[in-house]
Amino acid sequence: MRDPLSKKIIQVKPSGIRKFFDLVSEMEEVISLGVGEPDFDTPWHIRDEGIYSLERGKTFYTSNSGLKELKIEISKYIKRKQGVEYNPKEEIMVTVGGSEAIDIALRAMIDSGDEVLIPQPSYVSYEPCAYLAGAKPVIIDLKAENEFKLTAGEIIEKCTDKTKILILPFPNNPTGSIMERGELEEIAEVIKEKDLYVLSDEIYSELTYKGRHVSITSIEGMKERTVLINGFSKSYAMTGWRLGYACATKKILDQMLKIHQYAIMCAPTTSQYAAIEALRNGDKDVEEMRCSYNYRRRYLLNAFKEMQIECFEPYGAFYVFPCIKEFNMTSEEFATRFLKEEKVATVPGTAFGAGGEGFLRISYAYSLDTLKAAMSRMNKFITKLRSR
Repeated sequence: MRDPLSKKIIQVKPSGIRKFFDLVSEMEEVISLGVGEPDFDTPWHIRDEGIYSLERGKTFYTSNSGLKELKIEISKYIKRKQGVEYNPKEEIMVTVGGSEAIDIALRAMIDSGDEVLIPQPSYVSYEPCAYLAGAKPVIIDLKAENEFKLTAGEIIEKCTDKTKILILPFPNNPTGSIMERGELEEIAEVIKEKDLYVLSDEIYSELTYKGRHVSITSIEGMKERTVLINGFSKSYAMTGWRLGYACATKKILDQMLKIHQYAIMCAPTTSQYAAIEALRNGDKDVEEMRCSYNYRRRYLLNAFKEMQIECFEPYGAFYVFPCIKEFNMTSEEFATRFLKEEKVATVPGTAFGAGGEGFLRISYAYSLDTLKAAMSRMNKFITKLRSR
Protein backbone atom coordinates (compact mmCIF):
# COMPACT_ATOMS: atom_id res chain seq x y z
CA MET A 1 0.00 0.00 0.00
CA ARG A 2 1.04 3.59 -0.61
CA ASP A 3 2.13 5.38 2.59
CA PRO A 4 -0.89 7.50 3.65
CA LEU A 5 1.16 9.93 5.74
CA SER A 6 2.69 13.28 4.89
CA LYS A 7 6.49 13.30 5.05
CA LYS A 8 6.30 16.78 6.53
CA ILE A 9 4.08 15.79 9.45
CA ILE A 10 6.17 12.69 10.16
CA GLN A 11 9.18 14.96 10.71
CA VAL A 12 7.37 16.97 13.40
CA LYS A 13 8.33 15.69 16.85
CA PRO A 14 5.59 15.11 19.44
CA SER A 15 5.44 17.58 22.33
CA GLY A 16 8.11 16.86 24.95
CA ILE A 17 5.55 17.57 27.65
CA ARG A 18 3.34 14.63 26.67
CA LYS A 19 5.89 11.99 27.67
CA PHE A 20 5.73 13.09 31.29
CA PHE A 21 1.95 13.36 31.29
CA ASP A 22 1.84 9.76 30.04
CA LEU A 23 4.17 8.62 32.82
CA VAL A 24 2.12 10.46 35.45
CA SER A 25 -1.08 8.81 34.24
CA GLU A 26 0.42 5.41 35.06
CA MET A 27 1.55 6.29 38.59
CA GLU A 28 -0.29 6.77 41.88
CA GLU A 29 0.17 9.53 44.47
CA VAL A 30 2.08 11.76 42.07
CA ILE A 31 2.31 15.49 42.71
CA SER A 32 2.16 17.12 39.28
CA LEU A 33 3.71 20.54 38.78
CA GLY A 34 3.76 20.14 35.03
CA VAL A 35 0.47 21.47 33.71
CA GLY A 36 0.20 25.10 32.65
CA GLU A 37 -3.42 25.42 33.68
CA PRO A 38 -4.98 27.59 36.42
CA ASP A 39 -6.18 25.60 39.43
CA PHE A 40 -9.06 28.06 39.87
CA ASP A 41 -12.55 27.37 38.59
CA THR A 42 -13.84 29.81 36.02
CA PRO A 43 -15.47 32.56 38.14
CA TRP A 44 -19.13 31.80 38.73
CA HIS A 45 -20.57 34.92 37.11
CA ILE A 46 -18.70 34.01 33.89
CA ARG A 47 -19.94 30.42 33.97
CA ASP A 48 -23.43 31.67 34.74
CA GLU A 49 -23.44 33.86 31.63
CA GLY A 50 -22.46 30.86 29.52
CA ILE A 51 -25.26 28.80 31.09
CA TYR A 52 -27.76 31.62 30.58
CA SER A 53 -26.84 31.83 26.89
CA LEU A 54 -27.72 28.13 26.56
CA GLU A 55 -31.00 28.63 28.40
CA ARG A 56 -31.90 31.39 25.94
CA GLY A 57 -31.16 29.07 23.01
CA LYS A 58 -28.03 30.93 21.90
CA THR A 59 -26.63 27.79 20.30
CA PHE A 60 -26.22 28.84 16.68
CA TYR A 61 -23.13 29.78 14.67
CA THR A 62 -21.83 33.28 15.20
CA SER A 63 -20.24 35.26 12.39
CA ASN A 64 -16.88 33.83 11.34
CA SER A 65 -14.93 36.54 13.11
CA GLY A 66 -16.95 36.29 16.33
CA LEU A 67 -19.80 38.00 18.10
CA LYS A 68 -19.96 41.74 17.46
CA GLU A 69 -20.46 42.41 21.19
CA LEU A 70 -17.39 40.38 22.12
CA LYS A 71 -15.17 42.11 19.57
CA ILE A 72 -16.30 45.47 20.91
CA GLU A 73 -15.40 44.40 24.46
CA ILE A 74 -11.99 43.14 23.29
CA SER A 75 -11.39 46.51 21.62
CA LYS A 76 -12.33 48.34 24.83
CA TYR A 77 -10.12 46.03 26.91
CA ILE A 78 -7.00 46.62 24.78
CA LYS A 79 -7.63 50.36 24.73
CA ARG A 80 -8.01 50.38 28.53
CA LYS A 81 -4.98 48.20 29.20
CA GLN A 82 -2.52 49.27 26.49
CA GLY A 83 -3.87 52.51 25.04
CA VAL A 84 -4.04 50.90 21.57
CA GLU A 85 -7.15 51.17 19.41
CA TYR A 86 -8.40 48.34 17.19
CA ASN A 87 -11.46 48.57 14.98
CA PRO A 88 -13.69 45.73 16.25
CA LYS A 89 -15.26 45.27 12.83
CA GLU A 90 -12.09 44.92 10.76
CA GLU A 91 -9.11 44.37 13.08
CA ILE A 92 -10.27 41.77 15.64
CA MET A 93 -11.23 38.12 15.23
CA VAL A 94 -12.18 35.48 17.80
CA THR A 95 -10.40 32.13 17.59
CA VAL A 96 -10.45 28.68 19.18
CA GLY A 97 -7.86 29.52 21.79
CA GLY A 98 -4.67 31.46 21.24
CA SER A 99 -3.20 28.34 19.63
CA GLU A 100 -5.43 28.62 16.57
CA ALA A 101 -4.52 32.28 16.24
CA ILE A 102 -0.81 31.41 16.20
CA ASP A 103 -1.33 28.77 13.52
CA ILE A 104 -3.48 30.80 11.15
CA ALA A 105 -1.39 33.96 11.56
CA LEU A 106 1.71 32.09 10.41
CA ARG A 107 -0.15 30.36 7.57
CA ALA A 108 -1.59 33.69 6.39
CA MET A 109 1.79 35.46 6.33
CA ILE A 110 4.36 32.84 5.34
CA ASP A 111 5.56 31.83 1.88
CA SER A 112 7.76 28.78 1.45
CA GLY A 113 11.34 29.58 2.43
CA ASP A 114 10.55 32.60 4.60
CA GLU A 115 12.38 32.59 7.92
CA VAL A 116 10.69 32.96 11.30
CA LEU A 117 12.75 33.97 14.34
CA ILE A 118 11.72 31.96 17.41
CA PRO A 119 13.27 32.81 20.79
CA GLN A 120 13.66 29.69 22.95
CA PRO A 121 12.95 28.36 25.53
CA SER A 122 9.34 29.07 24.57
CA TYR A 123 5.91 27.56 24.01
CA VAL A 124 6.10 24.24 22.20
CA SER A 125 3.79 25.14 19.28
CA TYR A 126 5.74 27.97 17.65
CA GLU A 127 8.41 25.94 15.90
CA PRO A 128 6.15 23.20 14.45
CA CYS A 129 3.52 25.74 13.39
CA ALA A 130 6.15 27.77 11.54
CA TYR A 131 7.51 24.63 9.89
CA LEU A 132 4.05 23.41 8.85
CA ALA A 133 3.33 26.85 7.36
CA GLY A 134 6.35 26.39 5.09
CA ALA A 135 8.80 28.59 6.96
CA LYS A 136 12.32 27.89 8.08
CA PRO A 137 12.34 28.26 11.89
CA VAL A 138 15.44 30.13 13.08
CA ILE A 139 16.08 29.69 16.79
CA ILE A 140 17.36 32.45 19.05
CA ASP A 141 18.77 30.90 22.23
CA LEU A 142 17.77 33.12 25.15
CA LYS A 143 20.33 33.35 27.94
CA ALA A 144 19.84 32.77 31.66
CA GLU A 145 22.25 35.61 32.47
CA ASN A 146 19.82 37.97 30.66
CA GLU A 147 16.85 36.52 32.57
CA PHE A 148 15.81 34.87 29.29
CA LYS A 149 14.88 38.24 27.78
CA LEU A 150 15.24 38.88 24.06
CA THR A 151 17.74 41.54 22.99
CA ALA A 152 17.95 43.65 19.85
CA GLY A 153 21.45 42.33 19.22
CA GLU A 154 20.23 38.73 19.17
CA ILE A 155 17.67 39.60 16.49
CA ILE A 156 20.28 41.35 14.34
CA GLU A 157 22.62 38.38 14.65
CA LYS A 158 20.01 35.94 13.30
CA CYS A 159 18.39 38.19 10.70
CA THR A 160 18.83 37.51 6.97
CA ASP A 161 17.19 38.83 3.85
CA LYS A 162 14.70 35.95 4.15
CA THR A 163 13.58 36.79 7.69
CA LYS A 164 9.95 37.88 7.77
CA ILE A 165 8.46 37.31 11.25
CA LEU A 166 9.68 37.50 14.83
CA ILE A 167 7.69 35.59 17.42
CA LEU A 168 7.62 37.54 20.67
CA PRO A 169 6.55 35.20 23.49
CA PHE A 170 6.31 37.37 26.61
CA PRO A 171 5.42 36.94 29.43
CA ASN A 172 7.18 33.70 28.66
CA ASN A 173 6.23 30.08 29.01
CA PRO A 174 8.31 28.31 30.41
CA THR A 175 10.69 30.82 31.98
CA GLY A 176 8.31 33.43 33.39
CA SER A 177 10.47 36.15 31.88
CA ILE A 178 8.95 39.50 30.87
CA MET A 179 9.97 42.38 28.61
CA GLU A 180 9.82 45.98 29.82
CA ARG A 181 9.09 49.04 27.69
CA GLY A 182 12.69 50.16 27.17
CA GLU A 183 13.68 46.68 26.03
CA LEU A 184 10.74 46.50 23.63
CA GLU A 185 11.57 49.92 22.21
CA GLU A 186 15.08 48.71 21.30
CA ILE A 187 13.60 45.65 19.61
CA ALA A 188 11.02 47.77 17.77
CA GLU A 189 13.78 49.84 16.17
CA VAL A 190 15.37 46.68 14.75
CA ILE A 191 11.99 45.39 13.55
CA LYS A 192 11.34 48.60 11.63
CA GLU A 193 14.89 48.81 10.29
CA LYS A 194 14.81 45.20 9.02
CA ASP A 195 11.21 45.51 7.77
CA LEU A 196 9.93 42.56 9.83
CA TYR A 197 6.57 41.60 11.31
CA VAL A 198 5.88 40.44 14.85
CA LEU A 199 3.63 37.74 16.22
CA SER A 200 3.21 38.86 19.83
CA ASP A 201 1.78 36.13 22.06
CA GLU A 202 0.45 37.95 25.12
CA ILE A 203 -1.71 35.18 26.61
CA TYR A 204 -0.11 35.77 30.05
CA SER A 205 -0.40 39.56 29.91
CA GLU A 206 -2.55 39.79 33.05
CA LEU A 207 -0.12 37.67 35.04
CA THR A 208 2.68 40.21 35.48
CA TYR A 209 4.19 40.87 38.89
CA LYS A 210 6.44 43.84 38.13
CA GLY A 211 4.51 46.90 37.06
CA ARG A 212 2.05 46.43 34.20
CA HIS A 213 2.42 44.39 31.06
CA VAL A 214 3.58 46.40 28.05
CA SER A 215 2.52 45.33 24.56
CA ILE A 216 4.85 46.04 21.66
CA THR A 217 1.75 47.30 19.80
CA SER A 218 1.79 50.37 22.07
CA ILE A 219 5.15 51.47 20.64
CA GLU A 220 4.98 53.91 17.72
CA GLY A 221 4.92 52.20 14.34
CA MET A 222 4.46 48.69 15.72
CA LYS A 223 0.71 48.16 15.65
CA GLU A 224 0.84 47.96 11.85
CA ARG A 225 3.62 45.36 12.02
CA THR A 226 2.17 43.14 14.74
CA VAL A 227 -0.36 40.36 15.08
CA LEU A 228 -1.40 40.56 18.73
CA ILE A 229 -2.59 37.27 20.21
CA ASN A 230 -4.35 36.88 23.52
CA GLY A 231 -7.18 34.92 25.07
CA PHE A 232 -9.14 33.91 28.12
CA SER A 233 -7.51 30.64 29.21
CA LYS A 234 -4.88 31.89 31.63
CA SER A 235 -6.16 35.21 32.96
CA TYR A 236 -9.79 34.16 33.48
CA ALA A 237 -9.19 30.44 34.20
CA MET A 238 -11.12 29.48 31.05
CA THR A 239 -8.84 26.84 29.52
CA GLY A 240 -11.62 24.40 28.62
CA TRP A 241 -13.75 27.09 27.00
CA ARG A 242 -11.16 27.28 24.17
CA LEU A 243 -11.36 30.95 23.32
CA GLY A 244 -8.73 33.37 22.10
CA TYR A 245 -8.44 36.31 19.74
CA ALA A 246 -6.14 37.99 17.27
CA CYS A 247 -5.79 41.69 16.50
CA ALA A 248 -4.06 42.91 13.34
CA THR A 249 -4.44 45.20 10.36
CA LYS A 250 -7.35 44.46 8.05
CA LYS A 251 -4.94 43.32 5.33
CA ILE A 252 -3.55 40.54 7.54
CA LEU A 253 -6.76 39.71 9.37
CA ASP A 254 -8.76 39.22 6.16
CA GLN A 255 -6.44 36.38 5.17
CA MET A 256 -6.39 34.85 8.64
CA LEU A 257 -10.17 34.91 8.60
CA LYS A 258 -10.21 33.09 5.27
CA ILE A 259 -8.32 30.15 6.79
CA HIS A 260 -10.52 30.27 9.89
CA GLN A 261 -13.67 30.16 7.73
CA TYR A 262 -12.65 26.98 5.97
CA ALA A 263 -11.03 25.16 8.89
CA ILE A 264 -13.14 26.19 11.91
CA MET A 265 -16.21 28.26 10.89
CA CYS A 266 -16.43 30.09 14.24
CA ALA A 267 -15.37 29.83 17.87
CA PRO A 268 -17.81 28.21 20.35
CA THR A 269 -20.89 30.40 20.80
CA THR A 270 -21.38 29.63 24.51
CA SER A 271 -17.77 30.52 25.23
CA GLN A 272 -18.13 33.85 23.45
CA TYR A 273 -21.07 34.91 25.61
CA ALA A 274 -19.14 33.92 28.73
CA ALA A 275 -16.14 35.93 27.51
CA ILE A 276 -18.23 39.08 27.15
CA GLU A 277 -19.05 38.83 30.85
CA ALA A 278 -15.39 38.16 31.68
CA LEU A 279 -14.22 41.34 29.96
CA ARG A 280 -17.01 43.47 31.38
CA ASN A 281 -16.90 42.33 35.00
CA GLY A 282 -13.87 40.11 35.52
CA ASP A 283 -11.12 42.53 36.60
CA LYS A 284 -11.58 41.72 40.29
CA ASP A 285 -11.35 37.97 39.62
CA VAL A 286 -8.17 38.42 37.60
CA GLU A 287 -6.56 40.47 40.35
CA GLU A 288 -7.45 37.94 43.05
CA MET A 289 -5.93 35.11 41.01
CA ARG A 290 -2.85 37.18 40.17
CA CYS A 291 -2.26 37.94 43.85
CA SER A 292 -2.55 34.27 44.72
CA TYR A 293 -0.08 33.30 42.00
CA ASN A 294 2.31 35.99 43.18
CA TYR A 295 2.23 34.61 46.72
CA ARG A 296 3.02 31.12 45.42
CA ARG A 297 5.76 32.53 43.17
CA ARG A 298 7.48 34.15 46.12
CA TYR A 299 7.13 30.96 48.17
CA LEU A 300 8.89 28.88 45.50
CA LEU A 301 11.71 31.39 45.05
CA ASN A 302 12.32 31.34 48.79
CA ALA A 303 12.21 27.53 48.84
CA PHE A 304 14.82 27.35 46.07
CA LYS A 305 16.99 29.83 47.93
CA GLU A 306 16.87 27.67 51.05
CA MET A 307 17.76 24.60 48.98
CA GLN A 308 20.56 26.59 47.30
CA ILE A 309 19.12 25.98 43.85
CA GLU A 310 19.83 28.77 41.40
CA CYS A 311 16.68 30.38 39.99
CA PHE A 312 16.33 33.87 38.52
CA GLU A 313 13.25 35.78 39.61
CA PRO A 314 10.50 35.47 37.00
CA TYR A 315 7.98 38.31 36.84
CA GLY A 316 5.33 36.82 34.56
CA ALA A 317 3.04 33.84 33.86
CA PHE A 318 2.91 31.10 36.52
CA TYR A 319 6.19 29.27 36.01
CA VAL A 320 9.63 29.17 37.57
CA PHE A 321 12.65 27.84 35.70
CA PRO A 322 15.24 26.60 38.22
CA CYS A 323 18.73 25.56 37.11
CA ILE A 324 19.75 21.97 37.86
CA LYS A 325 23.11 21.93 36.05
CA GLU A 326 25.05 21.24 39.25
CA PHE A 327 23.72 17.67 39.30
CA ASN A 328 25.43 16.73 36.02
CA MET A 329 22.30 15.26 34.48
CA THR A 330 20.30 16.30 31.48
CA SER A 331 17.00 17.99 32.21
CA GLU A 332 15.16 14.89 31.06
CA GLU A 333 17.25 12.60 33.25
CA PHE A 334 16.66 14.81 36.29
CA ALA A 335 12.92 15.11 35.68
CA THR A 336 12.57 11.37 35.07
CA ARG A 337 14.43 10.40 38.24
CA PHE A 338 12.59 13.01 40.31
CA LEU A 339 9.30 11.58 39.08
CA LYS A 340 10.22 7.94 39.67
CA GLU A 341 11.99 8.38 43.00
CA GLU A 342 9.89 11.10 44.66
CA LYS A 343 6.72 11.05 42.55
CA VAL A 344 6.85 14.72 41.58
CA ALA A 345 6.23 15.59 37.95
CA THR A 346 8.00 18.58 36.41
CA VAL A 347 8.83 19.31 32.77
CA PRO A 348 12.41 19.20 31.46
CA GLY A 349 13.52 22.51 30.01
CA THR A 350 14.41 20.85 26.71
CA ALA A 351 10.69 20.32 26.03
CA PHE A 352 10.74 24.04 25.14
CA GLY A 353 13.84 23.99 22.96
CA ALA A 354 17.49 22.98 23.23
CA GLY A 355 18.23 26.20 25.12
CA GLY A 356 16.25 24.82 28.05
CA GLU A 357 18.87 22.18 28.80
CA GLY A 358 19.91 22.31 32.45
CA PHE A 359 16.58 23.72 33.64
CA LEU A 360 13.16 22.51 34.78
CA ARG A 361 9.77 24.12 34.28
CA ILE A 362 7.74 24.12 37.46
CA SER A 363 4.22 25.49 37.37
CA TYR A 364 2.80 27.23 40.42
CA ALA A 365 -0.77 27.03 39.19
CA TYR A 366 -1.33 24.71 42.14
CA SER A 367 -2.36 25.17 45.78
CA LEU A 368 0.22 26.29 48.32
CA ASP A 369 -0.18 22.98 50.19
CA THR A 370 0.65 21.09 46.98
CA LEU A 371 3.70 23.27 46.35
CA LYS A 372 4.93 22.78 49.94
CA ALA A 373 4.61 19.01 49.66
CA ALA A 374 6.46 19.03 46.31
CA MET A 375 9.29 21.21 47.66
CA SER A 376 9.70 18.89 50.65
CA ARG A 377 10.16 15.99 48.25
CA MET A 378 12.52 18.05 46.08
CA ASN A 379 14.66 18.93 49.10
CA LYS A 380 14.89 15.23 49.95
CA PHE A 381 15.80 14.38 46.36
CA ILE A 382 18.58 16.94 45.92
CA THR A 383 19.99 16.22 49.38
CA LYS A 384 20.37 12.60 48.29
CA LEU A 385 22.02 13.67 45.01
CA ARG A 386 24.46 16.01 46.75
CA SER A 387 25.50 13.38 49.27
CA ARG A 388 26.78 11.02 46.60
